Amino acid sequence: MTRLGTTLLAALAVSCGALWSAGAAAQQEPKRAITKVAGDLYRFQNNFHFSVFLVTGDGVIATDPINAEAAAWLKAEIAERFGQEVKYLIYSHDHADHSAGGEVFADTAVVVSHDNAKAAILGEKRPTAVPEVTFTEAMTITLGGKTVELSYLGRSHSDNMVVLRFPEERALFAVDFISVKRLPYRDLSDAYFPDWIAAIRRVEAMDFDILVPGHGPLGVKADAAEHRAYLEDLYGAVLAAARAGRSLEQMQAEIKLESYAGWGQYEAWRPLNIEGMHRQITLHRRGN
Repeated sequence: MTRLGTTLLAALAVSCGALWSAGAAAQQEPKRAITKVAGDLYRFQNNFHFSVFLVTGDGVIATDPINAEAAAWLKAEIAERFGQEVKYLIYSHDHADHSAGGEVFADTAVVVSHDNAKAAILGEKRPTAVPEVTFTEAMTITLGGKTVELSYLGRSHSDNMVVLRFPEERALFAVDFISVKRLPYRDLSDAYFPDWIAAIRRVEAMDFDILVPGHGPLGVKADAAEHRAYLEDLYGAVLAAARAGRSLEQMQAEIKLESYAGWGQYEAWRPLNIEGMHRQITLHRRGN
């Protein structure tokens, strides 16, 4: 090979290496943002996860920290933008992809969760701060003249999921067990049926306008009803197929749920949703 050819190949290798490094860095760089929901309620995004926080004159009421790096970024942003510290940190439930990183706020904040969430955090050794205050059914937090209402609506996606209602902003923060025009996550792990459906019905009875999920876009109360209808249709279809003696593979091929074909993750998660519902129904049904 000529010296010119060798030089060109070396230059090309360096260029490709630089492009690969830039691409890898871009893939690893988390997408983070803070947007206003309404009034003094803000939404924090870390890639595909979302939490909310309420700013008051006496400090901030925050929710799911997501992970330690995300929490550190949010803590710094709250201090810079609002000149406040987080005084309360509330976990929607125990799952690590939402609750991790709570220790970042533990120096200033009282950590709050459902009783069952604390038990799971301790039992599973979740990488987060252990809740200091817990409740069973409902709890109200007031700070700087603003109020947040915490409610346990029964088992759904976990046995410790709580929703947060912000009366002044007419918003409800509901994580994982309700999405806006998107199928539930994969195979419905750590799920309870038909309890999950009943929990969404209780959400529909609450007084709010803005639905703030833990993943995906904002919605309205009607989106909760739509999500509940999907779960009812999925549950009914799998139960009927099980009673007809269909195998899981047959169910995945035959149950199309075409009314929801335009929803997010329909192609990828529909077979997995069917698998998860099949598992649930198998656990709670004795066939002939």
